[in-house]
Amino acid sequence: MSQTGQDRPSVLRAARERTRAEITRQILDAARRHLATEGASGLSLRAIARELGASSSAVYRYVASRDELLTRLIVAAYDALGAAAETAEAAVARDDLAGRWSAVCGAVRAWARANPNEYALIYGTPVPGYTAPPATIAPAARVSSVLLGILADAAGRSTPAIAGDDVPPDRRKALAPARSIVGPEVPDALLQRGLMAWAALFGTVSFELFGQLYGIVGEQPGDREAFFAESVRRWAAHIGIAPGRTADGPASPDGNWSPPQAKTTATAQAVENSTSHTAKEASP
Repeated sequence: MSQTGQDRPSVLRAARERTRAEITRQILDAARRHLATEGASGLSLRAIARELGASSSAVYRYVASRDELLTRLIVAAYDALGAAAETAEAAVARDDLAGRWSAVCGAVRAWARANPNEYALIYGTPVPGYTAPPATIAPAARVSSVLLGILADAAGRSTPAIAGDDVPPDRRKALAPARSIVGPEVPDALLQRGLMAWAALFGTVSFELFGQLYGIVGEQPGDREAFFAESVRRWAAHIGIAPGRTADGPASPDGNWSPPQAKTTATAQAVENSTSHTAKEASP
């Protein structure tokens, strides 16, 4: 067989794969449009087929069921959010723990505001009758893995406020899944505080996105950004990675370590400006 004859099957296979990838992309894009109008529970492969001008049987050759379609959308959403957080965090100097934390928080909020339907799919109301398969676990963990990495780096800088804290033995087992990721070098108190801040981050983003801050936080330009930036700063302080925190700073009444004002003002302002700028880029 000639070289041309040998190459022909691979060329045809590549062409078929490109065609399949393109049709699959069109199906997923149509599904995202339906998320905006029908919600996740209203997704229908038949409706998507009608929009694309194809038969239902043709669409089923690319996506076997509604649950498979949901899984693909969920994995894609988690991966997109994870990539946004990873990219933002990687752009900050490794020794700037507060800056890395702020970058991740800002990236999560910006992505959620730019992709509200996909955010609602992965952090909103569960879809009746759908059970997420194991394929969603790793993508879902991307953001938390970045934040846990920051905690691991913060462990070597444990402040007296954290070092003097502890989690009761009967409650430590609740931290076991996260503990298996960060390892024993992260104190229980630091891990507990970090997970609390992680939950607060997504809770705050969800409250804003789903209208739960209406009448609670101002609606004037910059109000939401200011509230979020201050939340990010306080979460960092609670974790123990507040900007400019030093070992000889005075302790505040709530047990958080308060750094000298002269050493923190510029850094705190930079973190707030960065968070506000990231959020404004995603504003409608």
